[in-house]
Amino acid sequence: MKTKIDDLLRVMNNSRFGLTIAAAKRARQINNYFRHLGDGLGREAGPQVTSASNKALTLALEEIAQEKLDFEIPEDGTK
Repeated sequence: MKTKIDDLLRVMNNSRFGLTIAAAKRARQINNYFRHLGDGLGREAGPQVTSASNKALTLALEEIAQEKLDFEIPEDGTK
């Protein structure tokens, strides 16, 4: 699936900064999941979408586009 920036921005209320932060945070979580997969730690949730890509950032962006993640967008920008 090819993810378009317009779809991503729509989900994030047209906030490029919010999109960048959310994608980076989720990509780190996915990386940690794969890094600790054999350890049985289970601290992070694995990818919520199936994709031809194995790159964490691509997976994170696809999750955002498909609205598989729950996240809070602060209204006042202070959180």
